[in-house]
Amino acid sequence: MVDGETKKTFPVKAWVDEKILAEGLKMKPELIGSIDNGTSSTRFLLFTPQGKIGASAQVEYTQYFPSGEDKSGWHEHDPVEIWESVVTCIQAVLKELEKAKIKDRPIAAIGITNQRETTIAWDADTGVPYYNAIVWDDLRTTGIADEIAQGNADRFRGKTGLPLASYFAGTKVKWLVDNVPQLRQDLRDREKSSSVRFGTVDSWLLYQLTGTKSRAQGAANFNGMFATDVSNASRWLFLDLKTVQWDQGLVDAICSPHKVPLSALPTIMPSSHHYGVCQSISEIQGVPLTAILGDQQAALFGQCAFDAGKAKCTYGTGLFLMKNTGTRQVASTHGMLTTVAYQIGQKGKVYYALEGSVSHSGSTIQWLRDKLNIIQSAPESESLAKGTQSNEGLYLVPAFAGLFAPHWRSDARACIVGMTASHHKGHICRAALEAACYQAREVFEAIVADSPFDLKSLSVDGGATENRLMMQFQSDMLDLTVIRPEVGETTALGAAFAAGLAVGVWKDLEELNKLRAIKEKFQPSMDARVREKNWQGWQKAVSRSLGWIDSDAVEDTTERAGSLAEMAPYVALTGLALGVGFLLGQRNK
Repeated sequence: MVDGETKKTFPVKAWVDEKILAEGLKMKPELIGSIDNGTSSTRFLLFTPQGKIGASAQVEYTQYFPSGEDKSGWHEHDPVEIWESVVTCIQAVLKELEKAKIKDRPIAAIGITNQRETTIAWDADTGVPYYNAIVWDDLRTTGIADEIAQGNADRFRGKTGLPLASYFAGTKVKWLVDNVPQLRQDLRDREKSSSVRFGTVDSWLLYQLTGTKSRAQGAANFNGMFATDVSNASRWLFLDLKTVQWDQGLVDAICSPHKVPLSALPTIMPSSHHYGVCQSISEIQGVPLTAILGDQQAALFGQCAFDAGKAKCTYGTGLFLMKNTGTRQVASTHGMLTTVAYQIGQKGKVYYALEGSVSHSGSTIQWLRDKLNIIQSAPESESLAKGTQSNEGLYLVPAFAGLFAPHWRSDARACIVGMTASHHKGHICRAALEAACYQAREVFEAIVADSPFDLKSLSVDGGATENRLMMQFQSDMLDLTVIRPEVGETTALGAAFAAGLAVGVWKDLEELNKLRAIKEKFQPSMDARVREKNWQGWQKAVSRSLGWIDSDAVEDTTERAGSLAEMAPYVALTGLALGVGFLLGQRNK
């Protein structure tokens, strides 16, 4: 599917914990699988009935950033490569089981969790994608969102719980129909339109897992099941949150002047539900597929935040703070997203959540590593940051794709402010780590303003939680206890929990609650005056990041996809690079 780009080959990392498997299978001879597709990699994990990881495999896949000034800010994946990464991980885990002499493969069920909003269109007759997957953080549809908004980004928030933004799947559907001739032609054909499919990654993987081998060039499988769950469906701009069904009026308003029938959208089902059985991978043929959850909702579920008032914060590529609001939708007036959390079974109630999404968290550290070459690995950021007592007035605002919640400012761009000649790369690393904590506080305060609740601690997960310096700073800036669970892979765990519930591995949520174990707690220790000084500095830094895209540039995006990203503040970033280059010459003090 990728023209003019080179597909990279990545090694698969697989392991098995024979002790955990032996103990788990002795108590109950069942394992639960979890397919966890993220922005940069895919994992397949096997959990024991005690909620512990017995085996895991992970493989990265290629990130495509199309070249050309008119494509700045674009981000794509190859849909077939995503599928191949899943196959690779499953087969690697099963090989590890064979090495451990576990040959009967006692997998009771498999759940799927996925990067949300990333959108794929394909032909159901052949299984061939019409175009690459457009990734959730892609900027090309900013102009489309602005045009639909007509000056009011909250135009459809009352129904969808979402502002009009490039982030969500609906604007990506509109772009695909606008720009892919074959797709547009097929939608206009009365007979062929019934074979057009739009789906997020969960739907694509379900389709592949339940399908059969396609002979068409550029396809893997076809004739699979076409469905999604309530949590992923709530991220399209097409879902009526009240009815939890697709709304043709919303689809027409977003995709105008094109007609996209509801048959082109996946059937909406509960998060914990018997979707079908695996068909296309021989090693797991016949294994039930019994859960789908968007990644952040899966993390909420994996943290056992089943009830209203419970919250979690995930530090991944982006940062996502989510609070369960129970069976009540809470309309946000502070820049949060009202979204579906989960549904257990056809007769189960739909639970909702408030969420604050931040586009750059872990990816900021990757930027330091891959673009500025300040560090060789992510853990090095912590060791360098520890060489400083404080940020000494230096702040990094990682608005590389604008600012998401609670600001929703597409005109913002990344900046480093407060630099002096005494700063060095340790301060830059500290500022990058602290930025995620400041953004988490912004989101936390907005959620509290929308839905007041008495929270004395915050559960956290994601790779960055291994950074103890960062977690302590997070506790200090929130003035709350921060809790890190024993099982850090809460996204995969949440999908496994939902899958296991559907087949009786666990009988209810109360039993799951008993499995939760805490690894570490961080208690606030910062002086209140220092906390306030840091906070005021951050707010001042954010104000400096705003307004880099002028109104003329924003208006131009309605005429040409991707041009918002093209107008990014290269002057500002050039200055940033020069400053960083100077700092790289300084000794790490």
